[in-house]
Amino acid sequence: MTTPITTPLLIVEDDLALQKQIKWALDRFESVTASDREAALLQVRRHQPAVVTMDLGLPPDADDVSEGFRLLEQILDVEPATKVIVLTGQNHQTHALRAVRLGAYDFLAKPFDPDVLTLTVERAYRLAELQAENRRLQSLQHPDAMSGLITRDPDTLKVARTIERVASSTATVLLLGESGTGKEVLAQGLHVASKRSGRFVAINCAAIPENLLESELFGYEKGSFTGAVKTTPGKIETAHNGTLMLDEIGDLPHSLQAKLLRFLQQRTVERLGGRSEIPVDVRVVCATHQDLKQQISEGRFREDLYYRLAEIVVNIPPLRTRTGDAVLLAHAYLRRFAQEEKRGALGFTEDAIKAIEQHSWPGNVRELINSLRRATIMAEGDRLTCEDLDLPSPISSDNAGERSDLDLRTVREAAERQAIVAALARSNSNIVRAAEMLGVSRPTLYDLMRRLSIK
Repeated sequence: MTTPITTPLLIVEDDLALQKQIKWALDRFESVTASDREAALLQVRRHQPAVVTMDLGLPPDADDVSEGFRLLEQILDVEPATKVIVLTGQNHQTHALRAVRLGAYDFLAKPFDPDVLTLTVERAYRLAELQAENRRLQSLQHPDAMSGLITRDPDTLKVARTIERVASSTATVLLLGESGTGKEVLAQGLHVASKRSGRFVAINCAAIPENLLESELFGYEKGSFTGAVKTTPGKIETAHNGTLMLDEIGDLPHSLQAKLLRFLQQRTVERLGGRSEIPVDVRVVCATHQDLKQQISEGRFREDLYYRLAEIVVNIPPLRTRTGDAVLLAHAYLRRFAQEEKRGALGFTEDAIKAIEQHSWPGNVRELINSLRRATIMAEGDRLTCEDLDLPSPISSDNAGERSDLDLRTVREAAERQAIVAALARSNSNIVRAAEMLGVSRPTLYDLMRRLSIK
């Protein structure tokens, strides 16, 4: 059973007499009204209506549809799930098709039949309730390890499933990936999914001087060295019953590698200046962007320590190889930063979206986040451009890439998957827009997504 939506219906109509007529026809629904685009956007932000009826002809030029289409785009930018019913005298077929392409739920011409309008609104609310319930159920079933991860890329989803599978074990996990790929996000997801009662404690082995790192990890007894005025437990003890993340493990000094190996074997620590061994129950997760096997061959990393750390090895793909994820992440973080900075509804120009797709993102997700935060603060308009993002203008490319095999079905499915994921990312998961980009109907797109297991 779905939970009824309690948000009011929004009626956008500049003719006050007609506005009252619509309100009377829909008197069974709680409603709020607006007479122009700015007032309508204010009501959308204030009430977050699930259903909106709106006229295309709005002030300052009620005989033109540009203001109405601009409002339609802005409403769906703020909340893509809103069911917008276009109710207008501007009933040319091209307007109806354009409204549906932009994401409108339905298009009714004036003069309207009150019964048809009521039925359309009822159906819109019913669909909104079903979709909201579906999102709620998905959130309940959403894997803990995925809570901080935004992706549709098959390789990255495979990484998340690996994290979920190993979460309940005590195996040491080694996360390998370039800087900025989200290693700490996955480590935190692993900790949450493990249901361990202790804390998540992270330490960056490259950020602490060698002479201080040992005391940070293992702790020290009072008087063990100058300045040790009290007994202090180390990070390993602090993470008891929880998870310890050793970031940039490749930079761990060789002098400490033997001591860490001993801890991993015996699960006890001995503080600096101490004489007793303290048992610790902790899950260890390590991360690095370096090639540890190469370091082993060069004598800079212990091979026995590597095999203790690498019980489960997870390779995290860089952002440039994650099809569609750059734009998907860009939309998600833009919404977050726009809300934090109170910038209202922000979006991207078409060139900006293409530039995000084409950029190699050497700094991965961290670089993307920094670029979006800066652009959210500094951009003057409500559509971020390539210049706002400090990205070069996009260039057209006809490179199709080399075929990896000659199986036509495999090649076709891979191409379909890549095109659908890219279209969903570019359209910010708006099914109507994605279907339009792909040149297929909405039911066909749903069927393809179901067949290819694209969520």
